[in-house]
Amino acid sequence: MVEWMRRVWRLLAGDSLVLALCRVVLVLALLGAGALAFVAAGLVPVAASEGHWAVTRVLLQFTMRSSVRTRTLGIQPPPLDGPDLLPKAAGHYATACMACHGAPGEPRALVVRGMTPEPPFLPGGFDGLRDRELFWIVRHGIKYTAMPAWPAQDRVDEVWAMVAFLRELPGMDAATFQALANGEHAGIDLAPGTLADCERCHGRDGMGRPGIPRLAGQEEAYLRASLAAFADGRRHSGIMQPVAAELDAGEIDRLAAHFAGLAGRSGDAACAGPEAAGRGAVLARHGDPDRKIPACNACHGRAAGDRNPMYPDLGGQHADYLSAQLELFRERSRGGTDHVPLMHSASKRLTDRDIRDLAGYYAALPWGCPVQG
Repeated sequence: MVEWMRRVWRLLAGDSLVLALCRVVLVLALLGAGALAFVAAGLVPVAASEGHWAVTRVLLQFTMRSSVRTRTLGIQPPPLDGPDLLPKAAGHYATACMACHGAPGEPRALVVRGMTPEPPFLPGGFDGLRDRELFWIVRHGIKYTAMPAWPAQDRVDEVWAMVAFLRELPGMDAATFQALANGEHAGIDLAPGTLADCERCHGRDGMGRPGIPRLAGQEEAYLRASLAAFADGRRHSGIMQPVAAELDAGEIDRLAAHFAGLAGRSGDAACAGPEAAGRGAVLARHGDPDRKIPACNACHGRAAGDRNPMYPDLGGQHADYLSAQLELFRERSRGGTDHVPLMHSASKRLTDRDIRDLAGYYAALPWGCPVQG
């Protein structure tokens, strides 16, 4: 073997370095020309029905794993045990991912199993992928496969929620998956339709779930503007944008009217509640002039009719949802309607504790009631 390698080297190198370089270049050119001729002659198989050559499959897997491993160096996963993460991701998985990757009790679509490469059946596990590597794949997708990039690259919180869900998926039974993906509709075969798709996550009563906002009783103008902002990408969400982008103007109007019209609280008795106290109440009512933080209730504290219809009612909203939105506003990672610059400015000086206290305050309030003090 060694003698054979020496002979090859002498053939290429000869007695001159220049001559050796010329011969190497010539060999490379001939190999390139041969490869081009092979491709141009149509001899490379591209039929999905034929699959990949074994060497091609190994090379592609090695290339993908190496690339993902290198590009995820330094990524630190956040805590992935929050109660709001799984419901937020499960509904999206059921509508956007399940057909290709399957789910507990739900096999992949037959046509998908004829793809090359075949999308993996994710309830079967992830073959050693780390959380950060799953994050990168979900966020950026994989070239030359059907795996798309996350539609809203700024919304890494949504991507991490999907990672948390995927981690639980292999040990999940069908009933748990249905409960997470469909909420109150678990066990019901939902017919495709815009209202059914909304109710899957936000509920038939519009009250939402952990991580998913309450839509019931919000102003129709606000809901309409929010859907339009999702649809054209001004408000960023890899979960909501694909849904809203498929709606026409009439569907947006009907959905906004439907959720705005859901029964809410009414009357003084329904609005009576314990006296609000604590830092959250102080920030909401008075802000913090020393830190130039405005009072939230100046915009959000009035009852419907007195409040600008483009400002949402925060009372009774889910605390984890409010916290996530305030963090996104603070980081300028959340777009929205034409009023979004107001929230970017109002939230930029909030600390993590401020956000927790405000979210807890509003979540504890009855909704649909005046709360300014």
